[in-house]
Amino acid sequence: MRISIGNDHRGVQFKLKLADLLKRLGHEVVDAGTNESSAIDYPDVAAIVAKQVAGQDSDRGILICGTGIGMAIAANKVPGIRATTCHDEVTAEICRRHNNVNVLCLSADLVGEQLIQRLVEVWLNTGFDGGRHERRIKKIETLESNGCGESTDCPPCG
Repeated sequence: MRISIGNDHRGVQFKLKLADLLKRLGHEVVDAGTNESSAIDYPDVAAIVAKQVAGQDSDRGILICGTGIGMAIAANKVPGIRATTCHDEVTAEICRRHNNVNVLCLSADLVGEQLIQRLVEVWLNTGFDGGRHERRIKKIETLESNGCGESTDCPPCG
């Protein structure tokens, strides 16, 4: 799998360790983050990774900042991206099984190194269940493309 990984200044050390882990697991890594400790704007990095995933230049993306929250907000602005933060193995699994999340956003400040590695492994090894969840993903895609209020396929708006 080809994985784009990006980070701001808060996630440099985790990014380097995760890149090594991903390579050991046999994945190709595209580094879109910084290796410097000077402050950078996380939306810029989130946009690069999200566009690589949305454009199918990468299969999935991983973003790291202080909390993961800002990266998730920014990445989700790119059509076709379903990004979320995860802080435990259950959410790492469920976000793949039910939401087909294609960008994992991690906290460099709130989650330890061993747990981050485990979250990434669970997230990478979990497939999408499809079925009723596919119908819900399609509704999200309709909201993305038409905007709320413009779609008759969206029951609350229709």
